[in-house]
Amino acid sequence: MPNSVNHGRSNTAIGESPLYLHALDHASRLATLDRPTLVLGERGSGKELIAHRLHFLSPRWDEPFLKVNCAALTENLVESTLFGHEAGAFTGATRGQAGYFERVGAGTLFLDEIATLTLRTQEKLLRVLEYGEYERLGGQKTLTTQARIVAATHGDLPAMAENNDFRHDLLDRLAFDLIHMPPLRRRDQDALLLAEHFAMAFIGGLGWDYFPGFSKSAQKQILDHNWPGNVRELKNAIERSLFRATTGEQPVDDILLDPFTPPWQPTQSNQSRENESIKPITDTSQPFDFKAERQRWEQAQLQAALTACEHHQGRAAAHMGLSYDQLRALVKRLRITDE
Repeated sequence: MPNSVNHGRSNTAIGESPLYLHALDHASRLATLDRPTLVLGERGSGKELIAHRLHFLSPRWDEPFLKVNCAALTENLVESTLFGHEAGAFTGATRGQAGYFERVGAGTLFLDEIATLTLRTQEKLLRVLEYGEYERLGGQKTLTTQARIVAATHGDLPAMAENNDFRHDLLDRLAFDLIHMPPLRRRDQDALLLAEHFAMAFIGGLGWDYFPGFSKSAQKQILDHNWPGNVRELKNAIERSLFRATTGEQPVDDILLDPFTPPWQPTQSNQSRENESIKPITDTSQPFDFKAERQRWEQAQLQAALTACEHHQGRAAAHMGLSYDQLRALVKRLRITDE
């Protein structure tokens, strides 16, 4: 099914940053008003959580909460999903079917990614918002709805309206009031709170008795990362990192931010730790053999590259930015025994 039905509780709201708490408070106050509401924010920032909050804190809390992801459906399918259709309305429509406006009754209909709707569908939605009326696809009978509409998008609707990609009148009707969801990078220490929450929820599936926590370097990774995918990206990164951890007894020391990075390519965290291990020379009372230290460093780097490339010298040379002859010369000069 491309859509979802939920009669249960809303998702847990986790965070302490002022911007996040303001968005939650804003939603709590808007929940009591029987008006359409628009939720704006980047992908993965928690717009659906706000939609749940608007519903379950409203007088409609015991009515259905239905969600339609407009971006996942074609024009005909999204219209059929919203308004329903009669038998023969389109190829494959062998019988009539009620749409979500009929099924939701006096509940809340959450239209996610509303900016992807075509102008024709926008016009039909505007009629629902203004008069509470619509027809099924292929039908002539006028139906009515009492549903409350909560819409969400990460798009710039005013700019789209200026470009005639979104109806000005629909935007005006939706924008009685707006809730802006802050991106995770604007939420201060919330990333750590969320990371611990996701870790605690995930350890059961790994068979761990307890969560040993994150090391200081892992915490720094979590706080320093920009999180362009917001909370959704953070959840995936935390669960991935716990899954790849070798044991549940030691604190998680590395957050695997990018699963597309091959294992032989240094990650940002490994590079940072390597840079931190390089200590400048401050004690001039002791001799320092620069050539020997340089040779040891070259040996370590070359051996690591060969091991990562399964001792394929051609791949190791390409990985290190060397020609094959240059790598062979290094192997000979550094007296590395290659398997």
